[in-house]
Amino acid sequence: MWSYRKRLARDLAHWRSQGWVTADAEAQILKDVASGRGGVGLAPVLAIIAGVLMCFAVASFVAANWQDMPRLGRLGLLLGIIWASYVAAGALASRGAGAFSDAAVLVGSAAFGASIMLVSQMYHINGNPPDGVLLWWIGALLAGVALRSNPAVALAMILVCVWWGMAMNQRNGTFWPFLPAWAVVAAAFAWQRWWPGLHIAALALSVFVVVSGVDFGRGDSHAVVALVGLAACAAALLIERQVPALHDIAPAILGYGFAVAVAGLLGLQFLESPGHLLLIALAAFTLILCLAAIAYGLRAGHRGAVWLGYIGFSVEILALYTTTIGSILGTSLFFLSAAIIVAMLAYAAWRLADRQNQSGAPG
Repeated sequence: MWSYRKRLARDLAHWRSQGWVTADAEAQILKDVASGRGGVGLAPVLAIIAGVLMCFAVASFVAANWQDMPRLGRLGLLLGIIWASYVAAGALASRGAGAFSDAAVLVGSAAFGASIMLVSQMYHINGNPPDGVLLWWIGALLAGVALRSNPAVALAMILVCVWWGMAMNQRNGTFWPFLPAWAVVAAAFAWQRWWPGLHIAALALSVFVVVSGVDFGRGDSHAVVALVGLAACAAALLIERQVPALHDIAPAILGYGFAVAVAGLLGLQFLESPGHLLLIALAAFTLILCLAAIAYGLRAGHRGAVWLGYIGFSVEILALYTTTIGSILGTSLFFLSAAIIVAMLAYAAWRLADRQNQSGAPG
């Protein structure tokens, strides 16, 4: 938020000097931004942290006194904590204390998960551990949707990922039920119009695609990962040009698609065993893709794409350095060639930007 305010103040000063914004409008905009409306304040953050600490306090108390309590008392305590948390969440939400309501929902969701594990232990239920997590994330999702609690839905997405990881360890293969579960939680994020939650969903899906790349076709299939990422990039560019209503989400789709594509290309180069010529071709394509991401970010004003391009380019160069010492072209010659190519592209980009600025300048 602070960096946004600083950048906005600099932009407003420039716009005022150009006569596009009046001094009064500039002052009102800066005052509105400084009020912090729409940002994340200290009280909501502390409320969520308090909710998390309360979860640990409840779990510790129950665990410490578990053996000394009768079974009926245990069940009553667990159910009482769950319902008290949800009732308190509803009451707080009705009074406009959204952050404290979210904290109460988190306490109730954590108590629900603890109840599943403790009840199974109390009655010696020997079930499948991922099934318990499945029941937990469903409960957290229902609570988050019913009480419109974004942190609870985020907890559900985290639990979906835990459920997926546990199932993967049991079956040594791609766990496809993750996809419908992910879609349900992602739909809850979209329904509640919570942008950070959609980022969490996109990150979870990206990790699923990259990790599952070793299991497609029961073997290393990083080409599938790369193709999925490239398809996402193409879809983002198409959305940006053809679907104005979804224009704002195109950069995010492009960023996650680019990260997946680069991960797949890196897997093709350094986790599989391509020949020298194929390695050179894949490395060249990866570097071009990274430079294209940087160019797109600079043109469209998306710093995330610029930084992803820089990171991908650096990782590719570092991986090539550790792989090609003493082999392809000689290390020094390879880097010299790469430096010349990038310098030529930088000069071409500079000339293009200079020409665009001159054509857009008033005559």
